[in-house]
Amino acid sequence: MLFQLRDGVGTVTLNRPERRNAISWHLVQDLLAAIERAGSEPDLRVLVVTGAGDDFCVGADLARVGSDSAQDQETRTLRGRSVADDRERLSRASAIVETLVHFPSPTIAAVNGACAGAGLCLALAADFRLAAREAVFNTAFVSAAVSGDLGSAWLLTRAVGGARARALLLDPAKLTAAEAADLGLVTETTTDLAARTGSLAGRLAAQAPKAMRYAKQNLADAGSATLPEYLRREVPRMVECARSGDARRAAQAFLEKRRPVFTGE
Repeated sequence: MLFQLRDGVGTVTLNRPERRNAISWHLVQDLLAAIERAGSEPDLRVLVVTGAGDDFCVGADLARVGSDSAQDQETRTLRGRSVADDRERLSRASAIVETLVHFPSPTIAAVNGACAGAGLCLALAADFRLAAREAVFNTAFVSAAVSGDLGSAWLLTRAVGGARARALLLDPAKLTAAEAADLGLVTETTTDLAARTGSLAGRLAAQAPKAMRYAKQNLADAGSATLPEYLRREVPRMVECARSGDARRAAQAFLEKRRPVFTGE
């Protein structure tokens, strides 16, 4: 796992290109640690998740899943020692998605190639999903005789709606980046993923951090709270933002016809 922080943008890179960034227990632990580290960085304003090499993440390492080698089995999240052990390890892996969904700063999944199974769940947990034109997508779970993990049905339903989620999960098929965009699985496709990711991350990082954090909380509440409950939560956030130094900087910059520079205060 690689982590870099530059100009307010943290980038976490899944770094198993020789295995197409397939999920292993070691990768699970490193990815969760990297995301938690990113969340503790005071200067971080945007988090990008991507894959090393030609792929984003192909999900489970099926070659290891099918292996009888004890060493290979130990690298798997579900290593088969016991039901309790498998449940504990998968719960730990599931924390990655929960941490990403509730990450306080904006998140971007930069999908550079194959994105399947649990890898698709990682991408769906991000606020923005940018896909290279050559990227391909597949839920893949039932094709491997498993029901799905890392929040697959929950994330898909929220991304594309119940009917399409059912079709994607129950009748898996390989989708091009353009097809994924048409379905709403990705935000947009691009011919230059690095440049587009950098441009979007730079714009998001330039926004007022408190406003971005509270806007994300509003979006989360909008999906679960009743309108009266939502409004009770929205009001104090808006008031706090409106009374912030950054709100005053935005107003002053508007009057002076320039871009504001936000400090997070």
